[in-house]
Amino acid sequence: MIPPSHAPSSVAAIAAAVRAREVTAAEVVEAHLERIAGANTRVNALTVIFPDRARAAAAAVDAAVAEGRDPGPLAGVPVSVKENIDLTWSATTSGWRGLVDAVPDRDATVVRRLREAGAVPVGRGNMPDFGMRWDTDNDVFGRTLNPWNPERSPGGSSGGDAVAVATGMSAIGLGNDFGGSLRLPAYAAGVVGLRPSQGRVPRAAVRDQAVALTLQQFSVNGPMARSVDDVALALDVLEGWDADDPVSLATPHVRPGDVVRRVGVVRDPGGGGVDPEVAAALDRAAASLADRGWEIVEVDAPMLEEAAVLWRRLSCTDTLISLHPEALGRPLGASATAFLRDSTAAARPFESAREYADAWGRRAVVAAAWRRLQIEVPLILGPVSTSRMRGVDYDLGGRREADRAWRDLWLTVVTNFLGLPALALPTGLGADGMPTGVQLIGPLFGEHVLFEAGRAVEDGVPALPPLPSAV
Repeated sequence: MIPPSHAPSSVAAIAAAVRAREVTAAEVVEAHLERIAGANTRVNALTVIFPDRARAAAAAVDAAVAEGRDPGPLAGVPVSVKENIDLTWSATTSGWRGLVDAVPDRDATVVRRLREAGAVPVGRGNMPDFGMRWDTDNDVFGRTLNPWNPERSPGGSSGGDAVAVATGMSAIGLGNDFGGSLRLPAYAAGVVGLRPSQGRVPRAAVRDQAVALTLQQFSVNGPMARSVDDVALALDVLEGWDADDPVSLATPHVRPGDVVRRVGVVRDPGGGGVDPEVAAALDRAAASLADRGWEIVEVDAPMLEEAAVLWRRLSCTDTLISLHPEALGRPLGASATAFLRDSTAAARPFESAREYADAWGRRAVVAAAWRRLQIEVPLILGPVSTSRMRGVDYDLGGRREADRAWRDLWLTVVTNFLGLPALALPTGLGADGMPTGVQLIGPLFGEHVLFEAGRAVEDGVPALPPLPSAV
């Protein structure tokens, strides 16, 4: 029952085995620590490892089982926690040197909920400075490597957690998604990543510091795992109203029976063309859904370019203010500085309050267009990226590179702009030896509809082979 390195057990299987005393939480955690010792030196996905604390937490789970108490739905499940989510076991650095001593005095609500459910943190997931890039590198911990091909980017900004899950170092990766930061690494590493609806899962606690409006509206915490069922189980634990986060809600659930079983395929977001492997992945996913009773139609994403442009300009406007060296007290790392410079030059931040306010006003217009579409076509199927994962630092180099990286992700960033839920999942291996994948975008609070459709895709596409033995 201890998960072998090449095919780790599911989250539900681990927890069930621990509760049934078929394996101890201590054995599960030890197996994952051994996996970390072998894999992390090669991929640098986890920045800090917690062997002693993880063993103590596992022992507490086993003690609960021995006493006949329910240790929780994630009993003994090893998890990783991104560097920008508070966990009292280490500093919440956000990948930046200025926060290397910032050890929080309490866990984030999402971390507390995982631990109360019996999950065991085993390490911290690497990220770029403040999640600023679509790659994972920083001056504090260095670069995370893609386990399928170290010359390809692992995506960002939750790249460390995606790679930790893909390599079997953790069973759940807890990250966040401001502009694809869960879904792009999931695509790159061949795992499942969920960007929940805005308000479904609590974000960071709001204390006495100002929080940028784009962070409040575009960013959400969410899980990555190796299957749709694992992500769904994690969401059950993470979701719910939180007093510390005024954006969080006691949200309703849109169930599969509440909507028509219709999926709209967006084959070429933005009209700039897609890589043939990306097109083939969409075909496989659409065929899997059709075989399992979903009606497939072709659609255009409403007002896609305007939404992507507004997301970018609003994001860059806020970032220039909140991450300016004068605001931080010291500069960002080298790669984040270059990314901010290039992206700002390409994005044209707003220069007046009127422009900024008008942009937020247009958001309601775009949201209304999407809502009308999703009454008739509740789910949207499309690429995470219109390109295959590019080489490391592909999002650096100048304005042209910044534009290209952003254009690949128009369909991805529009979900952040609108607060919609989206699920990224793999669809087999491409000819380049890298995972292929797609994303499903649901109506607001329609995560359970996404899960049903996601399982249909999983059932009909080729499973990924074991990772290369070098990992």
